[in-house]
Amino acid sequence: MRSRRFGLVVAALAAALSVWAYPRLPDMVATYWDLRGVPDGYSSRVWAVAMMPLVILGLTGVFTVLPKVDPRGQNYAKFLDSYWLIVNAILVFVGVGHALIIAHAMGLTVHVDRLLPLGLGLLLVFLGNYLRRVEPNWFVGIRTPWTLSSDTVWRKTHRTAGWLFVIGGLIITAGAFAPPGAFVPLFVVTLVVITTVPVAQSYILWKRERP
Repeated sequence: MRSRRFGLVVAALAAALSVWAYPRLPDMVATYWDLRGVPDGYSSRVWAVAMMPLVILGLTGVFTVLPKVDPRGQNYAKFLDSYWLIVNAILVFVGVGHALIIAHAMGLTVHVDRLLPLGLGLLLVFLGNYLRRVEPNWFVGIRTPWTLSSDTVWRKTHRTAGWLFVIGGLIITAGAFAPPGAFVPLFVVTLVVITTVPVAQSYILWKRERP
């Protein structure tokens, strides 16, 4: 999971699944769902099988380049293993999403409204455990004007964000099994809290540092 080439493996597996599934798919494939699990977007069969493998491949290239162009690129050496664990976890999540799209298009019973939130919740728990190890940089983490202005604010904010991601991820994971009417507001509120609290904290901490 720490390998820089892991994304290429995920992209190859996604492409292999696409090649195998292509003759078995209908002309139009559901590729988007609302929070209640109702398909609300369709793509052609060609685009449905090509989209995610290309996204995974593109993200792998982007994440490989980021440390080289970051003005604070020297900091990546301090958390390089965590960086690639975070990157590869995101790529696996995209790959799983691709598999769900293919399985649904083939007529298998796939509860996308349950499985995707479940996967997202687990991803947030995973990210939260490594977010606290991320050193100041311009591309990964809670990047606000205030965290980028102070390494102390960065580290304190990311400690808080790490815990919030873990707790929020567990809530979303559990909520994936709740009735749809209860899950949607729970999901929205959880995402709002775990994203806005670190931003607000970063400003407050930065303000306290000012003379």
